[in-house]
Parts: sequence; C-alpha cells; structure tokens
Amino acid sequence: MDFTFSEEQQAIDEAVSSIFAGLVTPDRVGEVERTEDRVDAELWAALAAADLLGLGTPESLGGIGGGMVEIGQLLVAQGQVVAPVPLHATLVEGVLPIATYGSEALRQRILPAVARGEMMLSGALADAAASPTEMPRVTATTVDGGWQLDGTATAVPFAHVAGALVVPARTGDGRVMVAVVDTADASVSMERAETTNRAIHPHVTFAATIVTEADVLGGADDGRAVLDAMLAWAQTGLALIQVGIGSAALRQTAAHLNERTQFGRTLSSFQGTMLRAADAGIDLEAIRVTAWEAAWRLDSGLPAAEAVLIAKWQASDRGQRVVHATQHLHGGTGADIGYPIHRYFLWGKQIELELGAPSLQLSRLGALIAEHPDEVIAR
Repeated sequence: MDFTFSEEQQAIDEAVSSIFAGLVTPDRVGEVERTEDRVDAELWAALAAADLLGLGTPESLGGIGGGMVEIGQLLVAQGQVVAPVPLHATLVEGVLPIATYGSEALRQRILPAVARGEMMLSGALADAAASPTEMPRVTATTVDGGWQLDGTATAVPFAHVAGALVVPARTGDGRVMVAVVDTADASVSMERAETTNRAIHPHVTFAATIVTEADVLGGADDGRAVLDAMLAWAQTGLALIQVGIGSAALRQTAAHLNERTQFGRTLSSFQGTMLRAADAGIDLEAIRVTAWEAAWRLDSGLPAAEAVLIAKWQASDRGQRVVHATQHLHGGTGADIGYPIHRYFLWGKQIELELGAPSLQLSRLGALIAEHPDEVIAR
C-alpha cells in the first residue's frame, strides 16, 4: 500500500488542522467536559461549515464523499487534540452504514442533515463487539410492515445528542438485522453513563420500538454482513484515533523531557527515559501502520478481517502502553488529573477496551487464522 495522501486528502488534512488548531485548547476541552452534554457545539459547527461533516456522504446528497481513509484523517486529528465531538459515532458508526446500505429515502432524510451539522448519529455496537459470538443484546421480531425492537443496548456513544441510532438486533432464529431508529421515538429511553475519557455513552432501552422496512439497513438474510462491516469500520476508526492520541502524547512527552532537568542534566539525556520513549515510539509506529492498512483495505474492497483485528489489537494493547509511558515519563506532573497529558491517558485507556479488549481481538484473529490459514498467512 502507498501511505502518500492525494491532493484532495492533503487538502482535508490542512482544513482539519486549521480548525482544530484554532478552536481546541486544553482549557477549552476542560470547559466542554464540565457541560451537560460534553460536546463542543462550536467545533461541530466549524467542522460543518468547512464541509468536513460531509465526509462519507455522497456529493449528490450534499457531502464530499470519501471513505474510511478520509474520515480517518479527521479522526487522527481529533485524537491529537482529544476534541470532545462525536466524529467517530456520527461518521463511522452512522454515516458509513447508512450511505452504504440505506434506502434512498433514508439516505435523503438523514445524510444531508448530518453534512450540514444539523444531526448527530451513533451506533449500538458495544454489546456485539464484546460478545464472543458478536451477537447484539437487543432483540427483533417481525411485525406488520417492519420490525419490533426490545431490550437495552449498553454504552451507545453520544446517544443523548444523536438524532438517530444504527441498531443491530438479534432475531428469534439467531440471525441479525440492523435498523435505524429515531431517538425522538417515545419508546426509546436512555440512562446516562460516563466513560473513562469523560464522554457520555448512555444505555439505550427499546420498549416495543417499531421500525419500518424503509429504515432497515439489513434484514435477517443480510444483517450479519452489515454488522460485520460496521464493526470493521468502527474498530479501524478507534485505531486511527489512537494514532492521534499517541503521537500527540509522545510529542508532548519529548518536549517535557527536553525541558526538565535533574542533577544538572535534561531528563531526555538519561538512558532510562530514552529507552522508555523509544519503546513508545516503536509501539506508536505499529499502531499507525496497521490502522492505515486496515482503512486502505476497507476502502479498496480487499479482504480486511485480519487487518482490522490486528489494527484494533495494536491500538488496544500497544496504545495503552504508549499512554502509560507518556504519563509515567512526566513524573509527578503526569499524576495531576488537570494536566493535559492525563487526558491523553484517559482517551488511550478508553480505546483499549472499547469495542473489544485486546484478548478478544487475539482470540478472533486466532480463530480466523485457524479457519483460513493459507489466505491469512499469504497476505
């Protein structure tokens, strides 16, 4: 694969960097974390004004197109400043599946509003991602003209500000269907829940919630394929956020080690700190390479199952090592929960376990290799 961005992708990078540099500071993030919704509305509006919320949405629907790679550029930049906005939830868990599998009426109803910054989205993926069998907890039964959803989906990112949710559900015969649910529906209720990185991921309960066939992305026959695609996009997206988190945390740590002195020498001159930082740099490069490979494979229509599992494992296992190292290398300052490096630690720890812990990714990768050894090893 070629890691070089095209001219269009370079333009996205420049636009994203300019917006984040102008609007996101540690003080501003702290202010947003003290609000009820914990979403930076001003930043969201700026991203919409720059057309960046149109990523993943076709131009015919008011977007600017692009896929996992282009959205990934936005996610890496978000991770670098730990910006509290639902980019992953909206663009990866919402826009990509709706743009790919939704009916034209559904796409027309939702995607232009997202591109304009008027609607946020999310996906109820936590239960399926954490389940050994990748089955959602919400159940679906057929009714006249559609489906009825019942049960509680745990930890749905930013569901409290989302206008619609993409919800996988298991059918009575053990299959999966996926539908889009309007959060304004009276049968949908939420219980507030806070994550490690101080975001709000409510538990969402569906009590005889009815969805029509027009809102279904995949029925019992093809819903599993839709869920698999959603998990692949979402896990790759988290890995790309971790690239941004790790790179910014390591950059801040290098500056700290070069500025602070001990025994008349900068901390960066001690072998122990140099080796710890070097190990973190190696870990970060592994996360970066595997995350971009997974994104590239997904966009190229190539087999990507093992690439996604490897990328998520690297982001989870090596990612937590990177943020541990960067916080530790700050010494006592790193233990200050109000100091910027601590926030990167929290975000890195959140991604470690979100949508599957490292052990679960290894288990699934091992099963994949056992099932298709020649295909996996050849790639």
